[in-house]
Amino acid sequence: MIDDILGSAGIATVLTGVRMPRMNSIIERWVKTLRAELLDRTLVWNEAHLRRVLREYERHYNEHRTHRSLAAAPPLRVRPQPLELDQIELLTVDRQDRLGGVIHEYGHAA
Repeated sequence: MIDDILGSAGIATVLTGVRMPRMNSIIERWVKTLRAELLDRTLVWNEAHLRRVLREYERHYNEHRTHRSLAAAPPLRVRPQPLELDQIELLTVDRQDRLGGVIHEYGHAA
């Protein structure tokens, strides 16, 4: 019944593994992060806007946002190399706003 309703909306049902308690906690943590960092700060107008915002946040989450378990590296990028002392003296930081300024991404200016 629910699979038919979700299917008519274009949503595919994904079955979780049997006896995998960590799976639920991982997705709950991701949803909590998504809500705290994005959805609680954004007024979503319609489904198309929601999909665009979620795509942009997913890109930010996987390609830029630091993760403690990965030594401050995003999941889809290599771990950053420590800076040398002479590099710190000349360090300039570039800020790029995402999603209308809700998310800020920082990087070394070239």
